[in-house]
Amino acid sequence: MLTVNNCSVRIGKVSIVDDVSFDLRPGQWLMLAGPNGAGKTSLLKAIARSLKSSGHMLFDGQDIAKMPSRGLARSMAVLQQSHNLSYAFTVRELVALGRYAHQSAWSHQDLGGQQKIDEAIELCGLTALKNQNALTLSGGELQRAFLAQVFAQDTPLLLLDEPVSHLDLPYQQSIFDLTDQWLKTPGRAVLSVVHDLQLARKYGSHGLLMKQGKRLAFGPMDEVFTRDNLKQAFDMDVSAWFDGLHAAWADLQTLAD
Repeated sequence: MLTVNNCSVRIGKVSIVDDVSFDLRPGQWLMLAGPNGAGKTSLLKAIARSLKSSGHMLFDGQDIAKMPSRGLARSMAVLQQSHNLSYAFTVRELVALGRYAHQSAWSHQDLGGQQKIDEAIELCGLTALKNQNALTLSGGELQRAFLAQVFAQDTPLLLLDEPVSHLDLPYQQSIFDLTDQWLKTPGRAVLSVVHDLQLARKYGSHGLLMKQGKRLAFGPMDEVFTRDNLKQAFDMDVSAWFDGLHAAWADLQTLAD
């Protein structure tokens, strides 16, 4: 589905992403992780063609750099970690914006689009809110509305840029569970920039670990999120840190019993 060869991003004389290569196949959920400044979001933006890059990237054999904008929008959808919403769309109108790339250039018809919108709203648990002003939604509800928008876009590839940053725990679980459910349809794949390594480990099938713009490790999750790799990426014993956190919860459960 997606092949990235030697992707590099430079801003001035600074190398943000340095010669990164990987591939993503249908059915996979690739978690892109690493410390702050590793180049994770820049790599995702380069794939989405919103940031200039060098290298060679293919989607189903097509050169992403040469794909028409409408074709690119039918191939991959992007969910950002934050949104600037200034117009009082209803939730349904907001979700419907995801269908723009599927409209006919001449008649603006979108055969099957209304069904895709309704399915996305239902999947994200927004049916009761579909006529509500999106400006009145909570942060978690708004992020679910934007997730429904990219679901309605109906692309094979979904790009998520830290989609649960600043969200409460129930909304974090909701966003990842909904994405996991979306991925069960054959022919789909997900690439996520993640900050929470525990979420990455729970939901991801594959991992791409970065540090200082370079690829540190890539492959199945069990081969990437190893104690040594995580220690090298974050300059700390991540496994020991998590063990301590889990032990604290176990102690709390023992007291409760």
